[in-house]
Amino acid sequence: MEREFVQSSNIRSIGYDPITATLEIEFNSGTIWQYYDILESTYYEMKFAPSIGKFFIANIKGKYSESQVG
Repeated sequence: MEREFVQSSNIRSIGYDPITATLEIEFNSGTIWQYYDILESTYYEMKFAPSIGKFFIANIKGKYSESQVG
């Protein structure tokens, strides 16, 4: 999945696949996680949030199925 770099103290890049509704996040640690059944609007809210990390913690982490892919 293609990701784009973002400005965040914890997240390096994010990407989204609208066909599978999958959000992919590469953390600064180098790990890559995928989150499933994410609405496209949620991805864009995260992408343009004042703090991507805070948005992630408040709205995605622990709320969706996930798996580490890298």
